[in-house]
Amino acid sequence: MIELRTPTEIDAMRPAGRFVAETLATLREEITVGMNLLAIDRRAHELIRKAGAESCYIDYHPSFGASPFGKVICTSINDAVLHGLPFDYALRDGDLVSVDFAVSVNGWVADSALSFVVGTPRDEDLALIDTTERALDAAISAAIVGNRIGDISAAIAEIAHADGYSINTDFGGHGVGRVMHGDPHVPNDGRAGRGFPLRDGLVLALEPWFLQTTDKLVTDPDGWTLRSADGSRGAHSEHTVAITDAGPIVLTDRSGLGAN
Repeated sequence: MIELRTPTEIDAMRPAGRFVAETLATLREEITVGMNLLAIDRRAHELIRKAGAESCYIDYHPSFGASPFGKVICTSINDAVLHGLPFDYALRDGDLVSVDFAVSVNGWVADSALSFVVGTPRDEDLALIDTTERALDAAISAAIVGNRIGDISAAIAEIAHADGYSINTDFGGHGVGRVMHGDPHVPNDGRAGRGFPLRDGLVLALEPWFLQTTDKLVTDPDGWTLRSADGSRGAHSEHTVAITDAGPIVLTDRSGLGAN
């Protein structure tokens, strides 16, 4: 069921969005070569406890997951792009890191992700990250009352295709509010003018993610981590966005926090 939020409810979502933004900015500053993925998860868990927030991940067990996730943050490395389950791995120079984080604060959820390189970057990795970020900007610009879901999807796809990337539509954006994943689904490719009409009060997590040379995924033995089928790298950018008559509000905006 697609739910619309009142202005009061959107205001009530702001603390969750702010906390998610601040946590990702903090982790972006702290994550470096040599840091273990399990230490990143422990750090995120510490921040959640201090804030009195609740993880959306730790007990999460959808149909596509092999078991409850068991951690509080997704860390996808290099050819992994989504749902990366933290494990005993120390980051190496040049690793491409995608961090996805969702929590509930006072019963309201916010969800956001960013990708970056630790240590010495490859040009092709920076280009991929830049494409996901520009696609997210385009998606937000299309998230206006009077447009449709297909306008958001088409805006994302235009950026990706122009840069030579193919698109997987199995996983994409989604409604967000009292729960992390709700209706509607927002694929990262689609036709403008099609789909559910965007209305005042609709809150969406918009999340372009692309792989360098494929749109096919494989699942790790952990039952969660999704990797490219050909070993090429992936990147992921995401914000929680409220659609209003006054324009889109990015509830997880990291501007001014040191991590865009």
